[in-house]
Amino acid sequence: MMSVDQQKSILTLCLMAAFADGQKDEREREQLKQIADSLAGAGGSAAALNLPAIYQDVLFKRATLDSAASALTDAESKHLAYEMAVHVIDADGKQTDAERAFLATLRVKLGLSEAEATQIAHDADAIAEAAHVPAAAAAVSTVAVASVASAASAPPMQPNEADTDKSILNYSILNGALELLPQSWATMAIIPLQTKMVYRIGKSYGYELDSGHIKEFLATVGVGLASQYLEQAGRKLIGGLFGKLAGGLVGGLARGATGMAFSFASTYALGQLAKRYYGGGRTMSTAVLKQTFDELLSPAKELQAKYVPQIQEKARSVNMADVMAMIKGQKV
Repeated sequence: MMSVDQQKSILTLCLMAAFADGQKDEREREQLKQIADSLAGAGGSAAALNLPAIYQDVLFKRATLDSAASALTDAESKHLAYEMAVHVIDADGKQTDAERAFLATLRVKLGLSEAEATQIAHDADAIAEAAHVPAAAAAVSTVAVASVASAASAPPMQPNEADTDKSILNYSILNGALELLPQSWATMAIIPLQTKMVYRIGKSYGYELDSGHIKEFLATVGVGLASQYLEQAGRKLIGGLFGKLAGGLVGGLARGATGMAFSFASTYALGQLAKRYYGGGRTMSTAVLKQTFDELLSPAKELQAKYVPQIQEKARSVNMADVMAMIKGQKV
């Protein structure tokens, strides 16, 4: 079992990665703080970790790369720390110069070879590239969600509602299943799958969306990309679900129950919100979007309990090739 000191070091490095670009605004910082607070309430080793204190140490630069990296003495924990840092950075899109410099320094501090780091980056980039949302036509270029309340009252198209609901449920079951897998790529894939789902729903109503619009849509309802990945990864780390710590899928089912419920519910609520938003002609204000998402979460969590067997079965059969095909839009 990974020690508390190792868990603390890995989460510290992930938070450092989240702040590496130096561009986190107040909303993003508040999301990261909320994640630290929510993970602190998970019980078990989370209480010993004192996650709010870790957040403060990183925010005010009391924590250092040297001190965090020095607690990781085995190859597995070093590899996992670097992998998770890469995924936190890649969640928001292309790496900045500051983020690349952070990862280069982290690699050296962890004693990883360039070949190891390159392979980790390659795997992360594969998921990020597969999740690329096509650029929108000039007539419907990126707009902030807050400014679209005056959009047309009727969407250009009306898809079959039953088909849309089935697609949303499929995405939700898959994302719930991914929470039960020990591989870090599984955690990373949840975000682009949610992005792809919103894109497909918008397109089914006749709207060609670009990645900027979808990112703003997700941020408006409180789903930040890097912060969401950090929350998912934190739950897995604390629950002992990463890598060899999982003890096999069956051993990880109970420990992954919280994450499974969160990812199923957040995906389902996002899908239903997107259906209402684009199906209603994009007339919801920012406040209404946020309120509606919050209202959809509770019934989505209750619905998740009904689909636990399907989620567990999906977790036993899913592989990276299937997930990549869904992200690329080759499967529904």
